[in-house]
Amino acid sequence: MPAGSEVLPERIQVLERGWLSCNSVLLRGSDGAALIDSGYGAHAPQTLALVEHALAGRRIAHLINTHCHSDHMGGNRALQLAHRCRTTIPAGEAPLIDAWDEQALVLSFADQRAERFRYDDTIAAGDVLQLAGLSWQVLAAPGHDAHALMFYSPEERVLISGDALWEDGFGVVFPALFERPEAITETHATLQSIAELDVRVVIPGHGRIFAEVTAALDRAFRRLESYEQDPMRLARHCAKVMLVFALLEKRRMSVAHLPRYVAEVGILQALNARYFRMTPEALAEWLVSDLTRAAAIRRVAGEIEPLVRA
Repeated sequence: MPAGSEVLPERIQVLERGWLSCNSVLLRGSDGAALIDSGYGAHAPQTLALVEHALAGRRIAHLINTHCHSDHMGGNRALQLAHRCRTTIPAGEAPLIDAWDEQALVLSFADQRAERFRYDDTIAAGDVLQLAGLSWQVLAAPGHDAHALMFYSPEERVLISGDALWEDGFGVVFPALFERPEAITETHATLQSIAELDVRVVIPGHGRIFAEVTAALDRAFRRLESYEQDPMRLARHCAKVMLVFALLEKRRMSVAHLPRYVAEVGILQALNARYFRMTPEALAEWLVSDLTRAAAIRRVAGEIEPLVRA
């Protein structure tokens, strides 16, 4: 049972995952079960097994995404095939899904994967969802993703925050490094909108659920301010996050191959061209050294492997 789950109504269950897959939120109601976010594609069998166990073999009626990054929608297709569920996505993501724009969806651009899926309808900020016998306000959460949404229950004072707020941070604001510098300002506005809510407990997109909302917001605001003051710090953070995420899927990567990898993967190549201006060999060595020092990865016989949970 995840830490803090005792503060949630029984009809809300959090399937807490490692960092390759987001948390999935299962909401049971008289009109069937809904699932918010489906995890990474490589974890689809695990997602299906977790849902089957939690529902004792019953089907999901409704699948909803907070946003359409690979670790939140990668299991959509598998769940659709298994459960024939209605699927709802943020309205702003619909054109990207319709076109299956792998760069805008941060798929091939970041060496990530997801199976193409259909959706039945969209939601936007200002809408209200009825899930698990509760009314959930749909709130805008731009920053990490321009079209991301959060879901808030005033009755239970529960916020499903996606990647807008974690206990110790938020999803990397990589749009600010490229085409959308305003993403930093948007992230600040999103955090401020959370601060103005009466929140008892947050269900984040990654990590355990938590009730110390003010402390989490203070940490998030400080981190965001440091990125605003020093964009290079954000660029370094982004590069490290992208490599660790890839390692969580691959499990191991040859150190000798890493210079070629950072030169070929679009987001790492773009970060290097715009911010670091290092040779691929120097960038690879810096990434390995810094991530090893931070205990995020380790070297094993000429390879690197992640130390965070997949």
